[in-house]
Amino acid sequence: MLIPGLLRQFTGDADQLRLAVDGAGASVAELLDVIGAEYPIFNRRVRDETGTLRRFVNIYVAGDDVRRLGGLGTVVRGGQEVMIMQSVAGG
Repeated sequence: MLIPGLLRQFTGDADQLRLAVDGAGASVAELLDVIGAEYPIFNRRVRDETGTLRRFVNIYVAGDDVRRLGGLGTVVRGGQEVMIMQSVAGG
């Protein structure tokens, strides 16, 4: 999973995290649960209190936006790249 610069401070400055996925794959939510267990602040920056993806955070699996796929239920297979992008606004 590729981690954007703004969130790296919550993953020990890691720019990517490698997660083991078995043959059946794992949902994006399951992968975020694994990361959140080790980096709880990261999880709170990506998902709200209900577990829903925050509106300013986009996640792509193999280049496709999960919001256009199965949301956090989108299955990630071994070897697929997952990229998190956080919108930045300012004035």
